[in-house]
Amino acid sequence: MTTKVTMPQLGESVVEGTVGKWLVKEGEAVEKDQPLVEILTDKADSELPAPVAGVVTKLHADVDDIVAVGETLCEIDENATATVSKEDGDAGGEPQTAERTQSESNGDPAASPSVRKLARELGVDLGSVSGTGEAGRITHDDVQKAAAGGSKVPNAPEPQREGTPPRTDPGPQESKTVGSAPKRRAPTGGAGVEVPSGAFRVPPYKPADGDEVVPFSRRRRIIADHMVYSKHVSPEVVTLAECDLYETAKLRDAHKGRYKKEGLSLTYLAFVVAATARALREFPELNARVLEDAYVKLGHVNLGIAVDTPQGLVVPVIRNADELTIRGLARAIIDIAERARDGNLTPDDLAGKTFSISNPGLKGNLVGGAIISQPNVGILRIGTIKKRPVVIEKDGQDLIAIHPVMHMALTYDHRVVDGVHANGFLYRISEILEQGDFEV
Repeated sequence: MTTKVTMPQLGESVVEGTVGKWLVKEGEAVEKDQPLVEILTDKADSELPAPVAGVVTKLHADVDDIVAVGETLCEIDENATATVSKEDGDAGGEPQTAERTQSESNGDPAASPSVRKLARELGVDLGSVSGTGEAGRITHDDVQKAAAGGSKVPNAPEPQREGTPPRTDPGPQESKTVGSAPKRRAPTGGAGVEVPSGAFRVPPYKPADGDEVVPFSRRRRIIADHMVYSKHVSPEVVTLAECDLYETAKLRDAHKGRYKKEGLSLTYLAFVVAATARALREFPELNARVLEDAYVKLGHVNLGIAVDTPQGLVVPVIRNADELTIRGLARAIIDIAERARDGNLTPDDLAGKTFSISNPGLKGNLVGGAIISQPNVGILRIGTIKKRPVVIEKDGQDLIAIHPVMHMALTYDHRVVDGVHANGFLYRISEILEQGDFEV
């Protein structure tokens, strides 16, 4: 019996993956759950395990190939006899490909898959790089020097698999305007919406002294596609609220020392996440996703928390956030933030969010409306916390006091969320925070 191993969907918005390294060879026997191949995506890199024990009879993709979700990567025959052992072939050398060392045999520059990946991300044309490695092979240092020295090709095209249309994006230095290109289909996974070019044309880019062309990395490109898609498909509305954090601040000050001794940081974000999770249970219209002709109120409250990393923005998920205590949320926030910045997130860490929260960080600003992270129908963007004069009532008199105040902006999808629900949801979050209604 032959089993086809296909490219899995490693995250909600991931529609393809790049073969980074084959860990097995054709004719090699494998055990169930043995790693077969390293898969690279814009979200995370991971190893794909064998679904069954048997012999790898065919590799359908080469290193550096971009493979769509659902396409076959390799085949395993459960009844075949191995023809090679793990020690045969290129053990300990360069990663295997379905055509072995195809780059040298077809005249391409000699470079390892990781070097080719780096070259794509930096926009470097390997054909113009002189290799300093053994036998003239191109090294990581060669690519980085070429990028710094100006031998890079702006927006170098990514490898195309047979049967896929070529990219139509004009490069930054081409005279073609963006508007003159054909329609660019939005990322798959939505309603198949296309962004029309219309009559608008932007002027062509003309290089000038001091300009620096920065090619999109895989993550930057997928973020850009996602944001354009979201703005096009969702009729977004933004509503704002001002929140007096005096009671929550008192609660935090009373317990943060104890949390610190336990190795936890009791941040205001933990309280915001707790209040949001509780409000989502009371306003399920905000914990939803849109289908073609319906929408689904989702059963789990999985909150995506935006984290800025050196490679770009990621949104790891805290699952069942409404079931966690403040301590549990504080620990979860620290965990996902550290692993995101260290590059240790898995595809599962980034999948399944039902609502998102964006935090401005230490150098934030007053308030801002965020773009909805699809397929959610809402995102909460909190502003920086500042001490401000507020009017309070005491003993029947209005007094001015200095309290910590935070502004919040809720962006919601008006296809399924009406203003009454959105306003009630944001009001409820503010109410919980202003009352300091938490168990710490």
